[in-house]
Amino acid sequence: MQRYISLQATPDALARCRDNQAAASVQEYFIEVGNLASGAPVGIPVVMAKGAHEGPCLWINGQVHGDEINGMVAALRFVRELPLNELQGSVIVTPTANPHAFDARRKRTPLDDLDLDQSFPGHDAGLATQRLAAALTTAMAGCADALVSFHTMGPAFDCEPFAVFKQAPAHAGVSESDVLRLLAHFEPGCACLMPLELRAGELPGHLAGALDYWMLEAGKPAFMIELGAGGRLDNRHVAKGVQGLKGMAGALGLFPGASAGAAPASLVRVNRYQHVTCASGGLFERLAEPDTELRSGQAYGRIMDLYGRVTETLSFSTPARLIGIRRDPVVHSGDRVAFVAHEWEKAVV
Repeated sequence: MQRYISLQATPDALARCRDNQAAASVQEYFIEVGNLASGAPVGIPVVMAKGAHEGPCLWINGQVHGDEINGMVAALRFVRELPLNELQGSVIVTPTANPHAFDARRKRTPLDDLDLDQSFPGHDAGLATQRLAAALTTAMAGCADALVSFHTMGPAFDCEPFAVFKQAPAHAGVSESDVLRLLAHFEPGCACLMPLELRAGELPGHLAGALDYWMLEAGKPAFMIELGAGGRLDNRHVAKGVQGLKGMAGALGLFPGASAGAAPASLVRVNRYQHVTCASGGLFERLAEPDTELRSGQAYGRIMDLYGRVTETLSFSTPARLIGIRRDPVVHSGDRVAFVAHEWEKAVV
């Protein structure tokens, strides 16, 4: 028996559903996007919790990349455990914005090999990925007051949870302090500032096409939480995501007077970072753990060839902060082996 309500991706569709939904209730929706060749429907699942009283709307997107799982589980656990009679406002969860990639256990959409998080706000007559982006942004328009976009590092890496936030456009009226105060509730190991221009060591892509940037453009605070690593479920990281959502909900006023835990007074703001690649192919052996500071010249990894010889030892000439490091030992020349910070400072929130 079908439990959800199917919706066409019309402007403000979810805002209208929220207005019509009964107070202190949870309802499931399905934003229609199209269908596969077999006729199977394609769409975006939505869980909407509406409180007993009016208030702001928090939107939680579980994932845009199909192999990044922890955020999906954290979002669903959070929304299903909400005390609805105390909730002032609403919480909307889109567990996956990319069902194609999720079903295929891939980062990108297998139908067109596009990255959904470089495709917003989308195109309703475009490729499969662009249609997903357009359906989501159209249906969500005029609804959310803040967004958490959950991600993880790739399955080849290990890391502790950290945050990424983009520069808001000057016209949007969203300050950096607004964003930092909200993301601090997740107690990230660090918060990386991501400018829109492509820098050395950054992965190529259309950063202004990200879901959180689309929200910033709309004048709403938004950021990414990298909730550990992809391709596997880590309950320790999921629990941290749930706790962060509780703190953020309290800060937004969804639970006035609730004691959800205060955010840290400061966090590590990363101003410059780098995805590091190896020159030699072979077997990568890591010599340091995530979320640690490296001394000048301290080796964090080395490459061994298939004759047992060390062909490359990896280190930096200046101190660095190791955010994520490779767990998959098989590497080719040019593969990523680490994600590190080179410039960081303490930011008061």
